[in-house]
Amino acid sequence: MAETPLVGIIMGSKSDMPVMEACTAQLEEFGIPYELVIASAHRAPDKVHEWAGSAA
Repeated sequence: MAETPLVGIIMGSKSDMPVMEACTAQLEEFGIPYELVIASAHRAPDKVHEWAGSAA
């Protein structure tokens, strides 16, 4: 989404996407901007730490 995200969603892998589709659909229906990041805490701990540390 183009707006500054109000909600952050982080998933460990693409295989988690089917579980989160209802969530993202609901956010879109309500017009709530979000960002979705795929980053494994096991394979990319620095990316996860940076993302979580920068969240408001």
